[in-house]
Amino acid sequence: MKLSFIVKSLAGAAAMVAMAGPALAAAQSAPSPVSLKGDVMLEKTVTENGVSKVELVEPKVVIPGDHLLFTTRYHNEGKQAVTNFVVTNPLPSAVALSSDAAPGTEVSVDGGKTWGQLGSLKVPAKEGGERTATATDVTHVRWTIPAIAPGASGEVQYHGIVR
Repeated sequence: MKLSFIVKSLAGAAAMVAMAGPALAAAQSAPSPVSLKGDVMLEKTVTENGVSKVELVEPKVVIPGDHLLFTTRYHNEGKQAVTNFVVTNPLPSAVALSSDAAPGTEVSVDGGKTWGQLGSLKVPAKEGGERTATATDVTHVRWTIPAIAPGASGEVQYHGIVR
């Protein structure tokens, strides 16, 4: 897979993040006053004076094994609180969910048809039957934000690894 394709896919995923929440909210009721903005950053380890630290940089070029941080920022631009707001992020096909993803994050392994905790989901096994899903099987992540007050902002994140 060409690196430029992967970077374009990542940029497309960030754009899809920005569209997923409003589309879902609109399907549930009237247009949402919550705006979403998604981005993706490359986690790069830098060593200065013998001290290593992780920096977040724009992913101009990525290679298999690179760690990425996907962030969706939300802001309630309305005059009333929004409750049970759902943010759904599809994972780009070139990215696997990091196995150290936040515990309790709700995921799908079938394109968003069913949801649950990773350890409770099953996928078809190559030799027949089913096996427990792993982080590499995840196709989508989602969060339900219990309440967003008027004017309030926040963010949700997940870590991915370039396949």
